[in-house]
Amino acid sequence: MGTLGFLSEWKFAEYKRAFREVYMSGAGVGDRTSILDDSHHHKPAAKQTEAALGPTGWSSIRGKSMGSSRGARILMRNRLKVGLYAPDGTPVQPHRDIFQPGADGGNEGVYAMNEVLIHRGKEPHLAIVDVFVGGRFLTEAVADGMIISTPTGSTAYSLSSGGSIVHPLVPSLLLTPICPRSLSFRPLVLPSSTPVTLRLSQKNRGREVEVSIDGVNMRQGMAVGMEVRVWDEEIRLGKNDWRGGVPCVMRRTLGVGDADDGWVGGLNGLLKFNYPFGEEP
Repeated sequence: MGTLGFLSEWKFAEYKRAFREVYMSGAGVGDRTSILDDSHHHKPAAKQTEAALGPTGWSSIRGKSMGSSRGARILMRNRLKVGLYAPDGTPVQPHRDIFQPGADGGNEGVYAMNEVLIHRGKEPHLAIVDVFVGGRFLTEAVADGMIISTPTGSTAYSLSSGGSIVHPLVPSLLLTPICPRSLSFRPLVLPSSTPVTLRLSQKNRGREVEVSIDGVNMRQGMAVGMEVRVWDEEIRLGKNDWRGGVPCVMRRTLGVGDADDGWVGGLNGLLKFNYPFGEEP
């Protein structure tokens, strides 16, 4: 649920209202855009009480227009697929709490909604990490750690480490160093299709570094020669079906139909973005 509230525009106490409104408005996954909205316009439904709807309840008026103040949309947020590998290339089993089973009961993989983090942890020395972008060597990073985040996670740990704020509709991933020794190593925003690999260098003085995904530690640390490989999750949308991503129920501001209403409001309301100096928030 987070602490700032960027991921969810609703307070948890309003969860029944949120799901009722998105269900009754007919918002679905038929659009092939990142904002999933009801593309059909219906005539307003006659006023009916829930008791008059009979045993079907809300289902009998699903998809009916409920007015500009009662609409709802679904924002599809992408995730990162993560793999931890031994020096010989063998996959390392992650912590069971963050491992997601596939539909057939098998192992599907590990996904990050916000970020993948490697950090020196309790080791007193800076970590030395070889960074590969798109299969090509980028740099040898000497830092407290490295963050690979989604646009959703750009307002989390990555932001605190100096990373950019990225709109959730921008297909990208962020590579952010934590306290790098080289002042020339700046945060990067990469295309979402770019795979990133972080390998703990043979030069690393500490025994291992810690790896966590969305705040949950992996079962074991990352030793010298091991790699964290990150790919963007593919989102495929179809009529009444989708694969990948996490659908989030969005508010619709009365009289405003822009897709980024909540995100812009979050910058102003949660981060006090560009708040005038000398004024109380």
